[in-house]
Amino acid sequence: MAKVSVQEIKELMKSTGVGMMDCKKALEANDGDMDKAIEFLREKGLATQAKKSGRAAAEGVVTAVVEGNVGVLLEVNTETDFAANTDDIKNFVSGVAKTIIDNNPADVDALKEMTISGGTATVGEVLTELAGMKIRENIVIRRFVRLEGVLASYIHNGGSIGVMVKLDTELTADQVSAIGKDVAMQSAALNAPYLCREQVPAEVIEKEKEIMLAQMAEDPKMASKPEQVRVKIVEGKVGKYYSENCLLEQAFVKDDKLSVQGYVDAEAKKLGGTIKVVDVIRYERGEGIEKKEDNLADEVAKMIK
Repeated sequence: MAKVSVQEIKELMKSTGVGMMDCKKALEANDGDMDKAIEFLREKGLATQAKKSGRAAAEGVVTAVVEGNVGVLLEVNTETDFAANTDDIKNFVSGVAKTIIDNNPADVDALKEMTISGGTATVGEVLTELAGMKIRENIVIRRFVRLEGVLASYIHNGGSIGVMVKLDTELTADQVSAIGKDVAMQSAALNAPYLCREQVPAEVIEKEKEIMLAQMAEDPKMASKPEQVRVKIVEGKVGKYYSENCLLEQAFVKDDKLSVQGYVDAEAKKLGGTIKVVDVIRYERGEGIEKKEDNLADEVAKMIK
């Protein structure tokens, strides 16, 4: 069995996207012949997907699709933004979104067992083949949500952020689509953690009040004020908390003289109806996924030793 160098392993990894140990074994098994090692890895085919599954997939794409009164917000992750921009990934994401719309799977596991829209293989089978034979990266269907009703959506920056908005209205979807998109854009831009003040947990507000009162106690000017004055000041600060953290109470980015709720109400009045924002769901690509930073040369050298 030939002894291979760090540089050879790095070169094979770069050209194939396969993990270090697999590349080392492939080179050793083929006496350092790069072409034969590549062929060896290609023949392994689907076996490479298992090796990739532990690698962080924090890039990818978020998509939002609305067909009639059904919509889906979907995140699919890859290891690199290069892979995310390939036609293979774009077509896969489109097919998965259509599958969700048509079949309403309960979760990602159920989705993988379904035949992909427009194809004959299951979503899971297509995913495995794509990761193992074409993209050569870990690919993950991370999450999705399927909604029904009057819907609007917005995708930011080619799929870095996606937002789906559900409206309750007697107006038509065409009449309110621009309004819904404006609300979605607001969510994409400012990422309010809550839709309205009713959604803010009571314990969150109590904690905010505790912090505010503690801050006042540390300020000599504020500490000397009567308790009822301090309580009133805190209530005012809580109002500011709502205006910053509740989407419908935020200043509307296109006209800061209005809140988002004020904008929606004004537009509904112009159209002669009512509009209620009942749900806003926002996905940001890779949020919460820890990206592992490695020194490739050091890691390869360590593995060889």
